[in-house]
Amino acid sequence: MNYQIPTSYQEIVALRQQPVDEELVASAIAGVITIARSQGKSLEEVTAEVLADDCLLDLTQRRWLSDLVSQAWRSLL
Repeated sequence: MNYQIPTSYQEIVALRQQPVDEELVASAIAGVITIARSQGKSLEEVTAEVLADDCLLDLTQRRWLSDLVSQAWRSLL
């Protein structure tokens, strides 16, 4: 992977300066999981945040992203 896993929200925000590709998205997801775990959050809390209604993703996209986060959570144990 060409990107390091972010360890802070500032590092995740800084990823916006990079061109979007699969590795960048994977790095961002791994960073969110790493940060959530360091804050003592559970997978259920993180997926609830992903599934929360927002103006960027529709429900189908949020469900897909939630599944992806769940898979990544388990593989990053």
